[in-house]
Amino acid sequence: MTVYKETISLQSHGQRPTFIDITTQVKETIAKSNIRNGICTVISPHTTCAVFFEEFVHDRDENGDEFLQTDLNNVLKKIIPDNTAQGQYNYPGEKHYQEVESWPEAEFYLPGGDRDALLNCDAHLKATLIGSSQIFDVEEGTLGVGTTGYIYFVDFDRARPRTRKCKIIIMGE
Repeated sequence: MTVYKETISLQSHGQRPTFIDITTQVKETIAKSNIRNGICTVISPHTTCAVFFEEFVHDRDENGDEFLQTDLNNVLKKIIPDNTAQGQYNYPGEKHYQEVESWPEAEFYLPGGDRDALLNCDAHLKATLIGSSQIFDVEEGTLGVGTTGYIYFVDFDRARPRTRKCKIIIMGE
């Protein structure tokens, strides 16, 4: 059995969840792997990000998000409202704030000491519900999904733009 790994870099925009279609990158990684038959696992190593499989939608909202992404975000907001105030959720608690304030790069996470920059409990919970990975079939060297099936990476954290990583692992023969 052969194992092929690749990490792709993605950019989130902050302000609202960032949905990124990574289907092309996954297909290219499968082709580079030279694995004909096996499985492809797509993983987010970030606790506020998720990977999901959904139909590609041609319609987009005013922000450029596909309608299914907008609908998913609206449904999730009903279950888990955006974290907008301290005390709205238990997380982050005082011990977490103190720990982050002690980090050498604390200014990145708490610009100007602003504790509101850590109000992202909703992003953690939404990512937990959706899940951090997906597994796909690799058949005859191609991604084994239907025509309308696309793979998306989402960063639910609205705190600030960030560079995110996504791992693609192909195993097989």
